[in-house]
Amino acid sequence: MNPHLARLQPYPFEKLRRLFAGVAPNPQRREIKLSIGEPQHATPEFIKEALAAGLGGLANYPTTQGAPALRQAIAAWLGRRYGLENVDAESEILPVNGSREALFAFAQTVIDPSRGHVPLVVSPNPFYQIYEGAAYLAGAEPRFINTLPENDFALDLDALSEAEWSRVQLMYVCSPGNPTGKVLDLDDWKKLFALSDKYGFVIASDECYSELFFDEAQPPLGGLQAAKLLGRGFDRLVMFSSLSKRSNVPGMRSGFVAGDAAILKQFLLYRTYHGAAMSPAVQAASIAAWNDEAHVVENRRLYVEKFAQVTPVIASVLDTGMPDASFYLWARVDANASITDTDFARRLLAEYNVVVLPGSFLAREANGVNPGAGFVRIALVAPLAECLEAADRIKHFVSKL
Repeated sequence: MNPHLARLQPYPFEKLRRLFAGVAPNPQRREIKLSIGEPQHATPEFIKEALAAGLGGLANYPTTQGAPALRQAIAAWLGRRYGLENVDAESEILPVNGSREALFAFAQTVIDPSRGHVPLVVSPNPFYQIYEGAAYLAGAEPRFINTLPENDFALDLDALSEAEWSRVQLMYVCSPGNPTGKVLDLDDWKKLFALSDKYGFVIASDECYSELFFDEAQPPLGGLQAAKLLGRGFDRLVMFSSLSKRSNVPGMRSGFVAGDAAILKQFLLYRTYHGAAMSPAVQAASIAAWNDEAHVVENRRLYVEKFAQVTPVIASVLDTGMPDASFYLWARVDANASITDTDFARRLLAEYNVVVLPGSFLAREANGVNPGAGFVRIALVAPLAECLEAADRIKHFVSKL
């Protein structure tokens, strides 16, 4: 067996299952699950119709590069969303089966273990667990940069020494961040690009929450957009995007990567052998989804409504507030009571039948601290009424601590 598999920790939801073993939820209350970032808004009908209409394509093997019409639809969306009118659909875009598998596979393409030292892969902490697994299984070691409330959850790029930066081959960034919702600004990107230029590492920009924001006039800045604004090309930069949260189709597994053409050429080579071609029917539905923005605006409206009503309720008893973007509340639970995030989650389930995710499950200890400890992640993915009921239950629970 691959020895690197032994370095993987159980996934957060497996940890949650073990944490809840033996817990009997209050039977007088129905379960409200706010633990997993799975969109629960309805999938638009026109996407389902396009998926069904594309079933004729099942008679053909799809190409790994995807249909030209799909890549052109993605290029057109990048132009509308980020002002990137000149992205080459032939060499700078590659459809993928959701950002999760692409984020993992990307490390296997980028990491070179033959340079005489163990490569490093940098990521924020807390983080999307795929980053760590991708690093280990590529033969690299992860290095975590804590994102802390006292620093407004910003990346402290001085946390790594020059010796460590010299070993970095890949850096994952997530903007808007999971779980904090933090969005990188242009100055953040300028610093990241300067480090990449100096040390030669690749930046993988995870932007799967980019379309979940609260002000139509101020969408989050993207990595490729930042590169253009700073007058540079896409050297050593690849963005990852997905339809799952934008269009409420997590089961469709559809996204794309875009950026440095030389890197994507090698990534395409890897994926050709990996057998990662997207189903023709999913490609047809994806074209329809990327070509339409009205359903995305309506999707955002639903989240804006939920956050506006739910956040004040939870913030009245827990240290939390509106994120820059995304659909999570990152709430501190140990500020006013001596309780761990895991105990909070267990007791909330037992007494009020609300499921949230302990923040410590999303982070690792770095520099002597687990930056997720004492927090819970609350995913406002359920319908408004359920989210409000859960918020009211949380308020009553905390008031008794």
